[in-house]
Amino acid sequence: MLHRLILMRHAKSAWPEGVSDFERPLAPRGEAAAPLMGRWLGEQQFVPDVALVSSALRTRATWAAVAPELIGTPARFEPKIYNARVEMLLDILRAQPASAKTVLMIGHNPGMQELAHGLANPAQSDLDALGRLARKFPTAGVAVLESEAGFGKAAPHSMRLMTFITPRFLGGVDED
Repeated sequence: MLHRLILMRHAKSAWPEGVSDFERPLAPRGEAAAPLMGRWLGEQQFVPDVALVSSALRTRATWAAVAPELIGTPARFEPKIYNARVEMLLDILRAQPASAKTVLMIGHNPGMQELAHGLANPAQSDLDALGRLARKFPTAGVAVLESEAGFGKAAPHSMRLMTFITPRFLGGVDED
């Protein structure tokens, strides 16, 4: 059975003076990019069984803008995703129930980029997408990986990178 992992970096955030990194809101460009990416996910019928979302404000706001296109997807706000290293992100992914066929994880760089790149098997992946992913994982970017094995068996090079989409690809502006 096919398992799909959707990794999304939060949309572009603002840097207001006196606001902690954890509480940074989305910038206007992020507010425009997040729903654009959500519409694309919905059009592709990439509706997750669960959304695992960093508990930081900018990731919660990204989810709020994406969620209307993914009707019925429950969200779990996960503090451990905030600025997590790849090992922690893998642990979170591996802990998903066997019934989860599609998982969306919304987090931060460098974790999202390193996880996507590390899981992708170059021999099975879209090489153009893999090359773009290796260069830059811009804000609001989305990597879609697939595997026949369940998430409990996620390991380096165990998945196929099917696509890597950024706001610019959809007619928006690439983010930082």
